[in-house]
Amino acid sequence: MARKPQQWQLQRGVKISEDAAAEVAKIACALKSLSIYTGLVLDQEDCPEDLQKTVDEGIAAIDKLFIW
Repeated sequence: MARKPQQWQLQRGVKISEDAAAEVAKIACALKSLSIYTGLVLDQEDCPEDLQKTVDEGIAAIDKLFIW
């Protein structure tokens, strides 16, 4: 089965196998989708602070690994 072209590249200095990076990228995309959901569907006032903090921390972690 042919692989889809990747939509990301690793940050300089990040060392991880291609297969592991592809799996982490799937998780990263899901978290980015959650971030968009919490930002668009829920008003910032209605968004639980702990959820927003968790999403923000996850996005910061993703940005340390990938260039989108």
